[in-house]
Amino acid sequence: MATGLRIIVGLVGGLGLFLLGIDLMGEGLQKAAGERMRRFLELFTSNPLTAVATGAIVTALLQSSSTTTVMIVGFVNSGLMTLAQAAGTIMGSNIGTTITAQLVSFDIYSFALPFIGISALVHFFARKKILRHVGLGFLGFGLLLLGLGTMSSSVHPIREYEGFLNLLVTFGNMPLLGILAGAVFTIMLQNSAATTGLVIAFASQGIMGLPAALAVIVGANLGTCFTVILASVGANITAKRAALSHVLFNTFGVLLFIIFRNPFIKTIMFTSDTVARQVANAHTLFNIITALILFPLLPFFVKLVIALVPGESEIISMKPKFLDRRTLHTPAAVLSAQQEAVRMGEAALIMVNQAVESFLEADLSPLEQIEQREELVNALEKEITAYLAEANQYSMDEAQARALTNLMHIVNDVERIGDHAINMIELTTLLNEGDWKISEAASSDLRSMYEVVSRISREAIEALFQHDEAGAKRLVADDDLVDELEKRYRSNHIERLNEGSCNPEVGVLFLDAVSNLERIADHAVNIAEAVADIAFYKNNGFK
Repeated sequence: MATGLRIIVGLVGGLGLFLLGIDLMGEGLQKAAGERMRRFLELFTSNPLTAVATGAIVTALLQSSSTTTVMIVGFVNSGLMTLAQAAGTIMGSNIGTTITAQLVSFDIYSFALPFIGISALVHFFARKKILRHVGLGFLGFGLLLLGLGTMSSSVHPIREYEGFLNLLVTFGNMPLLGILAGAVFTIMLQNSAATTGLVIAFASQGIMGLPAALAVIVGANLGTCFTVILASVGANITAKRAALSHVLFNTFGVLLFIIFRNPFIKTIMFTSDTVARQVANAHTLFNIITALILFPLLPFFVKLVIALVPGESEIISMKPKFLDRRTLHTPAAVLSAQQEAVRMGEAALIMVNQAVESFLEADLSPLEQIEQREELVNALEKEITAYLAEANQYSMDEAQARALTNLMHIVNDVERIGDHAINMIELTTLLNEGDWKISEAASSDLRSMYEVVSRISREAIEALFQHDEAGAKRLVADDDLVDELEKRYRSNHIERLNEGSCNPEVGVLFLDAVSNLERIADHAVNIAEAVADIAFYKNNGFK
């Protein structure tokens, strides 16, 4: 095999092993601690300093700044994180991603096969799931080392190719070209660690000098922004601002490198005797310095991002607003849960309204907001139910115990109302895919039925908010009204089908929509019955 072909095969194969190793390492660690990392990321970003530290720790564990930043964009989009928290966490994630470079810059390639062998045994034969996941993570690290060792040995002959060496020297003399190469390569691979690994492989063989290596790595930092920009497409304005903050942060780092490149390179040369270690140290120090400079300016940085992406965005907070654990042992616990249930109900009603309008217009534009509110409704059901279950451990009178039980039923019914809204949006998706639209007559019937269902649902939530026993009892009688409307509109629709004035496929979707509205009314009536029961026991002084 010709030398050039051997180099290409070695590079491609080694890079493949490296990427597979990174992927398996990230997968194993995420499975072992991924959900904990999400919770950790959500809980420990309350102030800028902890946000930076949390971003660094989570990224070091997940082995991917892109994964962390995409999670951050998702949190901001869901209202779990503010823009200031996101900006601080992104700063930290850039520091955390340098851990991979630090690990692979040591000459430990001879440990690759033992790592692979032992980790594979743990992954396949360990009884505990968490040990299997950790084994997978270390198996990935072993493959990463093997891939890097393969790349390093395969590029050894390149030292004889003067043209390629001259190109690398050009990267050192013309840093903008090196930065561009690093950014493009990272965008192509969607992994900055792979770019860094390749640079370390070249540096360890004495092929790439420190100036060229640093230019490419700085470009890799910039290339990671592409994934985050993609993640923000279709997200709300705040999430787009979070993605932009990542771009600005890394762009600022690039400018900083260009301005202070020579003194920075001279400083890094004192940190180690080998270029591979110097590259890793530079990568870490570069991101730390950038964060230290921008950290005091964080409030102004956030204002700049907001100015660059103007506009208002509805932020749906996923966290409970009224549940107070300090009042769990008091009667106020039931009131807190009731207020949170009202908030949950209001979110579900907005979902239904958006879903029905979406179906009537065959318009999927509200889909993102509906899915966001579904996430809120589902989260609140779990939080309220857990809160009530814990409150139930304390002694309470008969009225409070009755209210607690009814509230558990109420939040379940509210969650089911949200599910029917999702069913409606799925029907809209089918309309959209078939490029169909319901007839004017069917639209009129559905809108008339929805007005009644909407009134009952809205008044049920209002009765819950106002502890209105009489109003709740009146709503119970309306259940028959909705049943009659369903029968009437089904009959109307069958007539239209017989007359041929309605598309049969659209007709099936219409009947499903009517059925979903009837079920929403059933759940609203269930809520009204529970409210009436709560109010009855409270108003009649049961102890």
